[in-house]
Amino acid sequence: MGFGLFVPEFRTAFGMSPATVGIVSSLGFAGFFLGLLVAQWLLNRKGPKVPVLAGLAAAALGLMTVTAAPNVAVLAGGVFLAAASAGFAWTPFNDAVHRKIRDTDRPTALSEISTGTTVGVVVAASIALAMSLSGFHWRICWAIFAALAALALAGNWAALRHVEKAPDDAPPGGWRDLLRREAVPLFALAFVFGVTSAIYISFATDRYAGSGLPGLPQGAAGAAVFISYGLFGLTGLATGRVEARLGLPWLARGVMLAGAASLALAGALPGWVGLVASAGLQGVHVMVTSAVIAFWSERLFPALPSLSFTAVLLATAAGSILGPAIAGLVSGSLGPGPMFLGAAILPLATVLAGLKPVAS
Repeated sequence: MGFGLFVPEFRTAFGMSPATVGIVSSLGFAGFFLGLLVAQWLLNRKGPKVPVLAGLAAAALGLMTVTAAPNVAVLAGGVFLAAASAGFAWTPFNDAVHRKIRDTDRPTALSEISTGTTVGVVVAASIALAMSLSGFHWRICWAIFAALAALALAGNWAALRHVEKAPDDAPPGGWRDLLRREAVPLFALAFVFGVTSAIYISFATDRYAGSGLPGLPQGAAGAAVFISYGLFGLTGLATGRVEARLGLPWLARGVMLAGAASLALAGALPGWVGLVASAGLQGVHVMVTSAVIAFWSERLFPALPSLSFTAVLLATAAGSILGPAIAGLVSGSLGPGPMFLGAAILPLATVLAGLKPVAS
């Protein structure tokens, strides 16, 4: 998300075209994909502590690499490492929740894990806003991000000391056990979610930076987008309670429609109203959907909670790799407006195709 937040600065510093922006963003999500695979291997052998700490180390190193990047190639390498951190950490935390949190509290804990991202997004966007108002360099922002990653590494080192790996007598199961017809809607939703959320993260800042927002300082468009994104995304904390009232099928349909509306607004309304509504809906879409896929995979595969969630996130990551690369080419040829409008068709089509999650 930090890459998308600073796309205008990166384009200026490194002469990046929309297609190059898409490729670098896709490489970042490839790091996420690889991190998921390595994390699952480490989780089975070492428990959650090792992959989480490895991910935070990758985050700190990747963020420092971006800070010092002299060219696009080094920038891409730093984004790859930093993005891998989410792949390393996400499944292990969900595994710890499955084994350490009682059933009645589990939906709330899973919502808090996925929605905690919004706090980081708001902090990062606030730092970017301070940059635009005070004039300090974007590299200072990324040095601050790296320092925060190092602090998170120290905090998690202490917090996870007593979380052991799953017992060796856990129920057997492998990737083949996930190949079930009733899982197809889940993996399809996860893939579309990956495509559209990555497109928004990668290109929304550049879209609004180029539209001219009255009263907004030069270079502050990204901060405005991601502050709205993060603040509205805090609604993800209520996902467990909302799901208990509406049921998982209706909640899944609702958040996919929110994602479609967010993309359509970014394509059709580039001004202030469009920014706040689009970024806010995207924040709700991303944070609530992140919790929804955690609920859904756990209920569909109760005996394989970590492996099934890894598989779902791999589908998300695959979509995230493809989405920005294709969107960059489309945006370069047709412009950002048609690109966002075209992307909005995907979540809408997913709802119209019929979502049938397992019952609440």
